[in-house]
Amino acid sequence: MKTIGFLQRITPFLVSALLAVYPCSAQRQPTQTFDLVITNGHIVDGTGSPWYSGDLGIRGGRIAAIGNLADWPRTRTIDAHGKVVAPGFIDMLGQSELTILVDPRLPSKIFQGITTEITGEGQSAAPLNDAIIQSDRTTYDHYHITPDWRTFQQYFARLEKQGMGINLGSYVGATQVRRMVLGDDDKQPTPEQLDQMKELVRQAMSQGAMGVSTSLEYAPAPYAKTEELIALASVASKFGGIYATHMRNESDAVLSAIDEALRIGKEAHIPVEIWHLKVAGKENWGRMPEVIAKLNAARAEGVDVSANTYAYTAWFNTFSAFIPQWAHDGGDAKLVERLKDPAMRVRIRKEMMTPSKDWDNEWQEIPGPESILIGVVQNPKLLPLQGKTLAEIAKIWNKDPLDALFDLLIEDRAYTHVAVFGMSEPDVALALQQPWVSIDNDSEGASPDGILGQEHPHPRAYGTFPRILRKYVREENKLTLEDAIRKFSALPAQRMRLTDRGVLKAGMWADVVVFDPATVRDLATFDNPNQLSQGMEYVLVNGVPVVDEGKMTGAKPGRVLRGPGYAQ
Repeated sequence: MKTIGFLQRITPFLVSALLAVYPCSAQRQPTQTFDLVITNGHIVDGTGSPWYSGDLGIRGGRIAAIGNLADWPRTRTIDAHGKVVAPGFIDMLGQSELTILVDPRLPSKIFQGITTEITGEGQSAAPLNDAIIQSDRTTYDHYHITPDWRTFQQYFARLEKQGMGINLGSYVGATQVRRMVLGDDDKQPTPEQLDQMKELVRQAMSQGAMGVSTSLEYAPAPYAKTEELIALASVASKFGGIYATHMRNESDAVLSAIDEALRIGKEAHIPVEIWHLKVAGKENWGRMPEVIAKLNAARAEGVDVSANTYAYTAWFNTFSAFIPQWAHDGGDAKLVERLKDPAMRVRIRKEMMTPSKDWDNEWQEIPGPESILIGVVQNPKLLPLQGKTLAEIAKIWNKDPLDALFDLLIEDRAYTHVAVFGMSEPDVALALQQPWVSIDNDSEGASPDGILGQEHPHPRAYGTFPRILRKYVREENKLTLEDAIRKFSALPAQRMRLTDRGVLKAGMWADVVVFDPATVRDLATFDNPNQLSQGMEYVLVNGVPVVDEGKMTGAKPGRVLRGPGYAQ
C-alpha cells in the first residue's frame, strides 16, 4: 500500500517531467506562437502510412507540432479542408545548376510541388577551370551566365547570396573532374593524373557534394574505364557519399551496364543510385522485368542499389549523343569538324546504321526520324525548328534524315537537345511501381517567361510529379496516393541522407505541399511544354510559401544542402 501511495504522490511530477522532455501538442499549454498553422488537412506524412487528420504548426522554418492546435496562437492559418498535406517533393535529378542562376524562383519546379532538387549528372557546376569554360562557352552564352566560380564552395556561396526558390544539393561529376585533368580527349589518365582527379573529388566532397556521379553515354565520359570510376567512387565513399549513374548503356547492353554499376558499388563500398531507369529501343521493349529481377537479386544479396524514373516514354538529351563516341574526341568543336568532312560523315553514317552493343546507338533504338522532336537550340536561325520532328525538318530541307541530323548539329555547334520516343509504356509503369524507385524530373528548372520560356523542353520539365498523381494514382490506380508521396519524399530523403527532410514530423524542416488529389494535374505536352502544372495550392520551402493560394510569391527561402562529408 505504501508503494501505491508513493506512486500516487509522484505521478503528477513524473508526468510534468516527461511532458517537459517530450512535449505533445495535444497536452502542452498554448504558450508560444506559431508562424503558421495548417488546419483540417489529410496528412500524408511521406512514410507510406495512410493519411490521418491533424493540424501542422510551423515555427522558425521547422515543423514545431502536429496534433490538435485549435487553441494555439499563430500569425497565420491555412485551412486545408479537403486537401492533402504532404512533405515537399524531392527531385532526384534536376539539372538546374545553371538555370537556377537565370530564374532562381524555378516556377516549373515549385508548381509541381518540388521543394528540393539534387543535380550534377556526370558534369557538375564545379570544379571549373578556364579550359572547360571556354569549351562550354556556348552554354554559358545561351543563358547569359558569367561563370565566376571555380569550386563548389564558391558556387554554393553564389547561390546563397542570390537566394533560390527551392533547396539544392549536387553531386560532383566524374566527367567534370576528368575534364579538369584530361580535357575532352579520348585518353587514359596516368597514375599521377588519376591522383589529381581523386583529389578533386575529395575537395568537392569536403565542400558539400553529395557523392560522385557519371553520365556514361555522353563524351568524354565513355572514355573512362570502370577502374577509373571505382577509384573516384572510393574517395566519395570515405565521405559517406553515393555513386549515382546514367549507365553506360540503357538499351541492348543494359544488363551489362547494370553489372558495371553494381561492380563499382561493391568495390568502392558505396551505395548505387541508377538514374532514370529504362530499357531503351524498340527491340528491347518488354525487357523491364529482366532489369527489375536483376536489381532485386542484387538487393537480396545485400547490394545497396536503388533507382529513379520520370515515367514518360520519351527521354531528352543532346542530339549529338546520336553520333558515335569516337567522333566526340576533343570536344564539340572537333565533332563539328568531323561532321563537315565527307569521309568522316560516311564513316559516322555507317556506324549509326549498324546495330551494335559496343555503344548506345540511339539511331537503332527508335522507329524512325519521326520519333525525334527538336527541343532546344542556341542558334537563333534555328528557333523555328523547335517543336518539329527530324522527319519534318528533313522534308523541309529536302534532305535525307541523317544528313539533316548532321547539318543541324553543324549549324547549332552541337548544342541541340531533343526528345526521343524510345520506350514502352508497360516498361515505364513497371519501373515506377518498384518500392525502391523514386522520382526524378531529369530537366532543368524552367519558366514560361524570359530566356527559359524561349526553349521547347520535354514536358517533364513542368509536369513529372503532378502527372504521376493524375495518371498513375488517380486514373490508372497503379500507385496509391500514399505510396506516390513516399516516392516523392521519404524514399529520396532516405537515399540522400536528408535526415531532417522528407517526412512530416516535429523537428523536421517545413518543406510542405497542400493540394487537392482530385484535381492536381500536369498541363505540359510535347507540342506545348511551357505550361505550369495546376493544383498545388500551397508550397512551403523551409516554412516560407513559394506558392500561396496557387500563385507564385517570388520568395527565395531555399537552402544549399551539403553532403555528409562537408567540412564547415
